Amino acid sequence: MDFEIEDITQQVAQTARDFANKFIRPHVMEWDEPQHFPVEVFKELGKLGLMGILVPEEYGGSGLSYFEYNVAIQEISKVCGSIGLSVAAHNSLCTGHIMLFGNEEQKRKYLPKLSSAEFIGAWGLTEPNTGSDAGNMKTIAVQEGDEWVLNGTKSWITHGISGDVAVVVARTGDRRTSSNSTAFIVERGTPGFSGGKKENKLGMRASETAEMIFDNCRINDSQRIGEVGDGFHQAMKVLDGGRISIAALSLGIAKGAYEAAKKYSKERYQFDQPIANFQGISFKLADMATEIEAADLLIAQACDLKVRGEKMTKQAAMAKYYASEVAVKVATDAIQVFGGYGYTKDFPVEKFYRDAKLCTIGEGTSEIQKIVIAREALKG
Repeated sequence: MDFEIEDITQQVAQTARDFANKFIRPHVMEWDEPQHFPVEVFKELGKLGLMGILVPEEYGGSGLSYFEYNVAIQEISKVCGSIGLSVAAHNSLCTGHIMLFGNEEQKRKYLPKLSSAEFIGAWGLTEPNTGSDAGNMKTIAVQEGDEWVLNGTKSWITHGISGDVAVVVARTGDRRTSSNSTAFIVERGTPGFSGGKKENKLGMRASETAEMIFDNCRINDSQRIGEVGDGFHQAMKVLDGGRISIAALSLGIAKGAYEAAKKYSKERYQFDQPIANFQGISFKLADMATEIEAADLLIAQACDLKVRGEKMTKQAAMAKYYASEVAVKVATDAIQVFGGYGYTKDFPVEKFYRDAKLCTIGEGTSEIQKIVIAREALKG
């Protein structure tokens, strides 16, 4: 793997960094407290090309690689995990699903609007009673002539209320049978499609998480993505790439917490010297720095394989698993470095702490990542 960072990657990182510091940092707690989803920020990110990073230029996107995607998510998440999460979900899940599996007409219809953030994207797989057990989903789609009728509820959906277009995976066969689900594109405003309960969350509060409800929602067969029965297999491939984005989100949160703790340790004096001089603090910072570097390398490896078109299921799961656990640990230790101040909302590390935990749950829990890793490792 080539460790040299391309100029374009550095430019994208700088663009995301500058934007986050200017337009996101001043409002982080203003959005966090009331769970405000700042749609206007994503419109501006769309103008910069960061809402269609991976989409080919012919479809209105930036046509960049997973290396640029990785650094963009990291730089935004170093400032606010909520905004990083929404950018990741929009790019990897809804946009990514249409880009990978949509037909030419679907790509030309939706990708330009998603890339510019004229449309905010949502992606529906999880349900109230079927998280990891997606083969047992209760949302069903029944074909009636040239139409499909969707009924059911999707939960824990990023942009479930505010999303303009959603890719939804619904069961079209018997439970727990092979090839029993199909993916569909559903536009907001379609009769029978509505947003439901908005979750009141521990962290990632400025990233909207809500139900999507389908009540005799009729869509034309032209909105079906791929063949009938391919939905779950498509979703698993989409999640491979999605895991890289959540790993990048995790690493950004970890880096943000580490940088805040390092800065504070040099400024906070006890016993007439900065607390960074004390072994108890310096060893925590050493552990943080080492774990962040290790997570960075795992993510880079997964990106490299993805860019080269090679299988990266194991590497993406490893990157997501390790980076998300590192985010939680680094954020926890950062609060410890700050002491009592770290427990208050006047300093940034308490928010990194709250945001980090979601990374070990969303797009496959740490336990699911271990199953994936073990399954892939045992094939050899």
